[in-house]
Amino acid sequence: MPAEILSYASLFTLAVGLIAGTVGGVVGTGSSIMLLPVLVWSFGPKQAVPIMAVAAVMANLARLAAWWREVDWRAFLAYALPGIPAAMFGARTLLQLPAAAIDLGLGLFFLLMIPGRHWLAARQIRLGLWQLALAGAAIGFLTGLVLSTGPLSVPAFAAHGLSKGALLSTEAATSLFIYLTKVGTFRSFGAMPLAIFVKGVIVGSSLMLGAFIGKALVRRMDERTFQRLLDGMMLLSGLFLLLAAFR
Repeated sequence: MPAEILSYASLFTLAVGLIAGTVGGVVGTGSSIMLLPVLVWSFGPKQAVPIMAVAAVMANLARLAAWWREVDWRAFLAYALPGIPAAMFGARTLLQLPAAAIDLGLGLFFLLMIPGRHWLAARQIRLGLWQLALAGAAIGFLTGLVLSTGPLSVPAFAAHGLSKGALLSTEAATSLFIYLTKVGTFRSFGAMPLAIFVKGVIVGSSLMLGAFIGKALVRRMDERTFQRLLDGMMLLSGLFLLLAAFR
């Protein structure tokens, strides 16, 4: 393995990945929100997004394995079938944007998610299967474009009536296939050379370990702690990415 790849897989990045994977294993989202700013700062957004896409595949695979028996396959199909082609279109759009615009868009997106997520929760919106399909198309495109939309997909599945293991496993299954589509799109457009793929695997390994740690903690976190943790991650990550856009 080239020395350059090893140098990028620093202990700090892997430590953040382990923490991020644990948080994602507990609340169903947050891995990309925590880790993406570190990757953007280290590699720039053009490399960070495909690296994170590979790592996200591995993280969702681990969450799916941890909660396999509780997947709601009807909800999975309703969300994933429109979400997969939408993610392809979003990823293709991403590759044509300038790096500073990606940083700016990611930062603003995370900050806007804070009030948007609470707006959904306050209205206690219940989604049927066809509404979940519409959400899958919209969120799938955003996933292709900005990488991490877990703070939207988790409330979407919760609004369908899923919770705890069923929510974590079904969200992980849909995200897994959508991120696989995104990785394939990056690969077909030459944005996934072997060096970037290997970096993604290294980072993803720490996320996978964290996902299984998260399973052991998932029933110990109350709702208020979950909400504060998610808002705090989005706020810090959004500000960090805005700073990167103007550095």
